[in-house]
Amino acid sequence: MKKDLGNYRKSYQKSELLESGLTNNPIELFQKWFYEVEATDGVEEPNAMTISTIGLDGFPKSRVVLLKKYTHEGFIFYTNYNSEKGKAIANNPNMCISFFWPNLERQVIIKGKAEKIAENLSDGYFESRPDGSKLGAIVSNQSTVIPSREYLEDKLKSLEEEYENKEIERPKHWGGYIVKPVSVEFWQGRPNRLHDRIRYELQEDYNWKIERLAP
Repeated sequence: MKKDLGNYRKSYQKSELLESGLTNNPIELFQKWFYEVEATDGVEEPNAMTISTIGLDGFPKSRVVLLKKYTHEGFIFYTNYNSEKGKAIANNPNMCISFFWPNLERQVIIKGKAEKIAENLSDGYFESRPDGSKLGAIVSNQSTVIPSREYLEDKLKSLEEEYENKEIERPKHWGGYIVKPVSVEFWQGRPNRLHDRIRYELQEDYNWKIERLAP
């Protein structure tokens, strides 16, 4: 079985990224881009991001999760701390985040270190979730082998009965991470594959060094 994809080609020409449009801080430029993506049709979940970790088996692994908040400090997402990604982060907090927004022909690639956020912040976000999502976090021992789909559905039904008319508290094994960036690269598609690539790198004095990279 094979398929030649050599003829899949696209000309990128929707925008440009010039030094005159840069900010001193990459989070400010990220916010500008994010607002522009939200305001343009074509991306259903602009906060969908690919996170890559180094697993306990030594292999990198990438998966898509949802960005739930960003601040001047970094990028926050939530997961099961006992999951494969949670164990990978505990062993090696260095990770990569990437966003791809095809509607504006843009990528953002972020390298940084992940750490757990304060428990009260995880509590606050958990309380904002629908009850079904709260119970889902309790039901699923994420990344473990299970016998069947029915096994999960039976567990969920049992928990729905157990928590009927009761407050659903956040399980201690579930919460947020913040990824504090050390490098942020902005990629803007351009014609003839001469794409714009601007990289911000955090310096020891906590200022950002800005460089243009060859495409």
